[in-house]
Amino acid sequence: MEIEEKLEIEKRLVGVLKSIYDPEIPVNIFDLGLIYSVEVDDNHVVHITMTLTAPNCPMADSMIEEITYKVNGTRGVEDLDLHLTFDPPWNKDMLSEEAKLELGFL
Repeated sequence: MEIEEKLEIEKRLVGVLKSIYDPEIPVNIFDLGLIYSVEVDDNHVVHITMTLTAPNCPMADSMIEEITYKVNGTRGVEDLDLHLTFDPPWNKDMLSEEAKLELGFL
């Protein structure tokens, strides 16, 4: 896969991830800082490493289901490899400036 194609798919994926909101916080999961990395390999498999605001998040299953559905439905994506981690643990410093403003932290 050419680098331009990979970058275009990754750009689409960021848009997709910004359309998914944490049900308990009115901020999308990308600006919330839950997405640690998004990479597309030469076989069009998307590798996402992410976390949750807390390990016992009651909405984890529905959020992961929505991510899987939307990412797999993105043009140029063949499959998703989603890795959930709690290292490093999420904290408020991971919020984007936009999210901090939205939540009143600025």
